Amino acid sequence: MTPSRDISRLIEIMAALRTPVTGCPWDLEQNFATIAPYTIEEAYEVVDAIERGDLDDLREELGDLLLQVVFHAQMASEQSAFAFGDVVEAITRKMIRRHPHVFADKDGNLAPSHVKEVWDRIKAEEKAERAARRPPEAEPPHKSLLSGIRAGQPALTRAMELQRKASTVGFDWNDPRAVLQKIREEADEIEAALDRNDKQEIAEETGDLMFALVNLARHVDADPEAALRATNAKFERRFAYIERALEAQGRTLEQASLAEMDALWNAAKGETKPTSEGRKETSR
Repeated sequence: MTPSRDISRLIEIMAALRTPVTGCPWDLEQNFATIAPYTIEEAYEVVDAIERGDLDDLREELGDLLLQVVFHAQMASEQSAFAFGDVVEAITRKMIRRHPHVFADKDGNLAPSHVKEVWDRIKAEEKAERAARRPPEAEPPHKSLLSGIRAGQPALTRAMELQRKASTVGFDWNDPRAVLQKIREEADEIEAALDRNDKQEIAEETGDLMFALVNLARHVDADPEAALRATNAKFERRFAYIERALEAQGRTLEQASLAEMDALWNAAKGETKPTSEGRKETSR
């Protein structure tokens, strides 16, 4: 099968990969739930390419993200739910409907300041229409203040949105130091769970700690996702320093003790350039 610029070729390839007996064993084992983490990962890869200004990589990553759409559509088609063409039709219909100032057959233009207002109104209409199409038993028994927070967001982002929404009715901390105290309490609860060696409780308490950390980030006007990405990059720089230092000694990571690597880590912290405010990185 030869490459092509035609989207239909990609759809054919995906169908071939999912064909029983002759298809790819890994692809045949997948379902919506197992593919979902890859979909999120590919979206992050797109963001990373944009942040690096690498347009060649962006082209590749957009292709990987498109494959995720085709994969989900293929699985839906196998269940006679919908096909890729239905996905395209749905989004084109939505975009036309949400931009009446561009596609409507009438005179006059919409001022930029009113575009978001129209967009939000039409989105609300669409949401009401979807709700009306649901069977009665699918209706939630209670309309929560948090119902409008999208479930499909990354966990850090959704935690921030849940907290922001709750804060609109006063359910919030008044001082970031109070949040810091909550973080200490959650850490103590993790330690107690560790003493009991209860893996499920440890995981639950770890989630509580992460939620509290997001709360602190919100109170100090820090984006938790951006903050974690920056720390990830810092960790990579320092770990690379350890690797280079050991390589200069003719040694590998496996040949070094934890104490030796820890000493090199501290040396890497000393090599870190000052930030824009003149401070050096000091955390591990």
